[in-house]
Amino acid sequence: MLKQIASVALIAAVTLTSSFAGDKINGAGASFPAPLYYDWAYNYKKDTKNVINYQSIGSGGGIKQITERIVDFGATDAPLTTKQLAEAKLIQFPAVIGSIVVVFNVAGIADETLKLKNSVVADIFAGKITMWNDAAIVADNKDLKLPNEKIVVAHRSDGSGTTYNFTYYLSGSSESWKNTYGIGKAINWAVGIGGKGNEGVSSLIKQTPNSIGYVESAFKEQNHFSAAVLATASGKWVKATDENFKAAAKYASWTKEDNFYAMLALQPGDTSYPIVAATFILLPVEKPEMNKKILKFFDYAFKSGDASAKKLGYVALPEATKNTIREYWATNIK
Repeated sequence: MLKQIASVALIAAVTLTSSFAGDKINGAGASFPAPLYYDWAYNYKKDTKNVINYQSIGSGGGIKQITERIVDFGATDAPLTTKQLAEAKLIQFPAVIGSIVVVFNVAGIADETLKLKNSVVADIFAGKITMWNDAAIVADNKDLKLPNEKIVVAHRSDGSGTTYNFTYYLSGSSESWKNTYGIGKAINWAVGIGGKGNEGVSSLIKQTPNSIGYVESAFKEQNHFSAAVLATASGKWVKATDENFKAAAKYASWTKEDNFYAMLALQPGDTSYPIVAATFILLPVEKPEMNKKILKFFDYAFKSGDASAKKLGYVALPEATKNTIREYWATNIK
């Protein structure tokens, strides 16, 4: 799958230098939705001859490049407030919902067997829990043979919307984390090794025994990682499955007036996976003609891309939300 995605990305980039009759649109930003954007772009080119060249550089990079008008659209998993959008002269809408999973590489510990309380996850990433056989982990995993090995934390090294949503979840799970580290696209990590993009963290997990990290669920599936069982906001154990992602996503509430600003982690419900997040598109207000071309792509994706989203482990937006987004487009792009 990774080879397929890399090939699609290469096709999109190489085609920009080729001669063809369609539009050429450049976007950059979040690595969280990159597998899906590559898939959508590949199908869009087949059907329309138009090229979407998307670069997975992290949400921080996407915000920077669209703010400086280097690309035609930016992508971020950390939504901007109405004030931030006004200052940068941008508009914003969600494209799809995904989830962040806590993955690990520990010999003998299978997928969906390791249980980690949300507060325990926070303490691991804060460097307070350093061994796999720490009492706090053993307490919920008496049936597992946890090794007497040091935990190697893998985290993002770049400005990341995945990190923003993950630290939002950690802050909601641990007062200690909230008061010490808080929420951010980039933070001063207490421990661990850093990788660029979900791709970089995935590579670190794959190569490093006894490691733990956080990635978008599509990267978990592509790399055949093992994921931890986490707890809902109400304290029920919940696995990283499509059904549990959807259970959390149904609580999403966006409004046009707030430019769809919303954080989706730690939603209510006994089956709601705790780290669900939307990913957003940013467009410059002063480029209506290019924006209309970009919106043709996302309208195409909204109409034809749900199967791709499901295949890659994302949750497509509800039809009612898509229609609200279309109303927002009509109001904000003339």
